Amino acid sequence: MERTGPPARFTGLLAVCSAALLAAAGLVASAPAATAADADLARNGGFEAGLDGWTCSGGSGAAVSTPVHSGTKALKATPAGSDNARCSQTVTVRPDSTYTLQAWVRGDYVYLGASGTGTTDVSTWTQSAGAYTQLGTVFKTGSATTSVTVYTHGWYGTSAYYADDLTLVGPGGAPATVPAAPAGLRAGTATSTSVPLSWNASAGATGYQVYRDGTRVQSVTGTSATVTGLTASTAYGFQVSAVNAAGESAKSAAVSATTTSGGGQEGGGGDLPAHALVGYLHSSFANGSGYTRMADVPDSWDVINLAFGEPTSVTSGDIRFSLCPVAECPGVESEAEFKAAIKAKQAAGKKVLISIGGQNGQVQLNSTAARDTFVSSVSKIIDTYGLDGLDIDFEGHSLSLNTGDTDFRSPTTPVIVNLISAVKTLKAEYGDDFVLTMAPETFFVQLGYQYYGSGPWGGQDPRAGAYLPVIHALRDDLTLLHVQDYNSGSIMGLDNQYHSMGGADFHIAMTDMLLAGFPVAGDQAKVFPALRPEQVAIGLPASTQAGNGHTSPAEVTKALNCLTKKTDCGSYQTHGTWSGLRGLMTWSINWDRFGNWEFSKNFDAYFGN
Repeated sequence: MERTGPPARFTGLLAVCSAALLAAAGLVASAPAATAADADLARNGGFEAGLDGWTCSGGSGAAVSTPVHSGTKALKATPAGSDNARCSQTVTVRPDSTYTLQAWVRGDYVYLGASGTGTTDVSTWTQSAGAYTQLGTVFKTGSATTSVTVYTHGWYGTSAYYADDLTLVGPGGAPATVPAAPAGLRAGTATSTSVPLSWNASAGATGYQVYRDGTRVQSVTGTSATVTGLTASTAYGFQVSAVNAAGESAKSAAVSATTTSGGGQEGGGGDLPAHALVGYLHSSFANGSGYTRMADVPDSWDVINLAFGEPTSVTSGDIRFSLCPVAECPGVESEAEFKAAIKAKQAAGKKVLISIGGQNGQVQLNSTAARDTFVSSVSKIIDTYGLDGLDIDFEGHSLSLNTGDTDFRSPTTPVIVNLISAVKTLKAEYGDDFVLTMAPETFFVQLGYQYYGSGPWGGQDPRAGAYLPVIHALRDDLTLLHVQDYNSGSIMGLDNQYHSMGGADFHIAMTDMLLAGFPVAGDQAKVFPALRPEQVAIGLPASTQAGNGHTSPAEVTKALNCLTKKTDCGSYQTHGTWSGLRGLMTWSINWDRFGNWEFSKNFDAYFGN
């Protein structure tokens, strides 16, 4: 999160492969020999029928008559600052089969790829093609894969690119048959209001229906779901069915689970209100929003994150926090007044946390020594100010994955492993009431649906999805995850369409991913399980000055309506309805004050506070 004005928005989702690597690999993959049963499965790959069969992000595509590779039409797609002009179509394929994807392209930074393969998604690209150049790649589908998405795209803010004569050659998909009932249904650790479920994938399934005591309560695309809105100390029976274009399977064998008594809340912070407002307070620095004293923070704010604790160096793990100097913040209170105000907030039921990181606070726990220093220094801050817990706001290059670290369920990268260990130590030290929150950027979470780390062959940005192993390992200790739905490039949602910040659609799609779960890097064998709705809040900037992607109160209300009531959803179809969604987070309390409290007033009006 930014200390000054609106930050520079990230525009790259992947690191660019080296020219040497491309030269070694070649632009056109070596295709396997075609068989008599193979056919071109791409629909309107020559764009002679315009964009029939194709979907282009942000209205970026059009069929043009020049320049073409052959025939009379070609695709012209024009990227924008936050849109890479992705044009795609979904094609029916056969499981365990090999396919060759090829296209003729022209322009700078033009990509061709396939996603949802069920094995390893593929892509290839050319840096500059002044004339039509053929790109090609080969992939094999997974054992349960019946459709893949093929696509082209350019690069953010670059000139238009052209594509023509796209082909996908391989065995055609067999007519869909109703999948078998899912096997292996199991219930995880229940809370007083929710039960997490998971099951084995059914071959040919494109989604699953979740039943509670015979009544359908959710539709999901992955192999996990969390059923919410339950009653404490109550036994429930659950079943799951598999669905595809041919219909719905029989229900699985039932599994039973009993909710807990509700005496506390998993993840700490048991006395948070059902719908909470979270804000960051600029306590250690000044910017254009002005300084706000702790005692002057309105009662609307349920969780107050002190921004920021920062390291003495990137790799030291030694975190320090102090109040803003008088020279920068003439109205700053004394240490004694600050501590007294914190106690007063806590007496009123509020939580006050130390937030570590931010834009300038890069933290890399590369060693166990740095890990241990992190624990001791953060403990000292918590004890000095009598705080309720910790907010992790690691940004920039704090978290990245080493090459070969490809499974979020069992990370091996030291900065990831040491952070998880450090937070578990702090949780054990302070007990069940310890409040743990996280504020990652979309690049580190939802981007993981497409890309994870540097990828199976390297070349991707190693930070892609790098928060996922941390969230997953700490999900039982996590009070709140509020991803920053701002300062973001376009991100693909579970509908396999790109969504851009600034409106209700972005928040709906990004939050749906957290509450439904998703396959990491498209791998159905590595599904990031859904979080409980009471663990999730939506992160937004409080004003246009606070960050890129400001969302008007009316659009915020639409997003809340869709996620909690399934109304005002627009074109995006969520995978559930979550009345227990915890609430909203904003950067920041100071910027909300600067904007005459527009953000918090809208929250209070919506939830009747």
